[in-house]
Amino acid sequence: MKNIVRLGWDVGGAHVKLAAFGADGRLKAVRIAACPVWKGADHLAGAVRELRSEFGPDATSAVTMTAEVADLWPDRHAGVVGTAALLMRELGGAPLALFAGPEGFVAPEQAAAHADTIGSANWYATAAVLAHLLPDGILMDIGSTTADLIPFGSGRVAARGFTDAERLANNELIYTGAVRTPVMALAAEAPFGGRWLPLMAEHYATTADVHRLAGDLPEGADLHPSADGGPKTEEASARRLLRMVGHDLTPATLPKAKALARHLAEAQTARLGRALDCVVSGLETEPGMIVGAGVGRFIAARLAERRSLAYLDLADVLTDDPALAGQAADCAPAVAVGLLAAALSPA
Repeated sequence: MKNIVRLGWDVGGAHVKLAAFGADGRLKAVRIAACPVWKGADHLAGAVRELRSEFGPDATSAVTMTAEVADLWPDRHAGVVGTAALLMRELGGAPLALFAGPEGFVAPEQAAAHADTIGSANWYATAAVLAHLLPDGILMDIGSTTADLIPFGSGRVAARGFTDAERLANNELIYTGAVRTPVMALAAEAPFGGRWLPLMAEHYATTADVHRLAGDLPEGADLHPSADGGPKTEEASARRLLRMVGHDLTPATLPKAKALARHLAEAQTARLGRALDCVVSGLETEPGMIVGAGVGRFIAARLAERRSLAYLDLADVLTDDPALAGQAADCAPAVAVGLLAAALSPA
């Protein structure tokens, strides 16, 4: 693609996301690639290389990362340094900067010195953009694997924590997502056949199966293999989900699988609702709105409605191009870090 001058990257542990900007500062393209970093750095290098190859060699890159938390690395510091080194190899042909949260952008050669603020700061990029565009609210970025609940207002990010550990403690980071979360993490038991059955502690099914059966899974959201490596159809999802309660798929159990999915989807919504209530309780005033991002933002919209809060889809904020709006909201940190890096670009 020609006339691209700046690339924003969100280099995660399961996906690599890319936002491309033209010389006029407008978003021109959004890309995403599944990338199982835990299987080896070559998977990450390949995903970055494939996405980068579509754009001209002179485009600058601004990167935020969460790949450092993958268990490929011995610890987070090593993950930041290792990811930065990989990015220098793959993207170093043009100017490259790493996002370090409240410290702004730093050179990749300085990754070791700024590892604590570079690591898992992608949420900060999105919230920082919103803080400059909107009066106040809570960002709910519900992705495939995790959810970020970030208050913002008065032109600043108002999160109580910054590190993953701090944000977990403050309910600003919840390890539940709309696609990759194992079903056994949603509940200990579920109603089935008139009884409460314990869920098996096996990786038989994921939230992609739950939301597919409930009719809420967005198209294109499920990029990784299913739990059993099988097809991504309603029937296959029902088969996987029924295994969680020790049952097989038959014509009679398909409706029961859908009811089970609805219950588990509600359990996940309730978990995120508890987190939202906790975050709101720490604010001096009620938030002006909930801003939904990520492939699971349909849950954010549902929670905003239930709590009588205004809801704004990030698809209506990051670009005025309707063809890119949904993708931009799905890949919000990549778009946000590209916007924040505008001052670093020759454009």
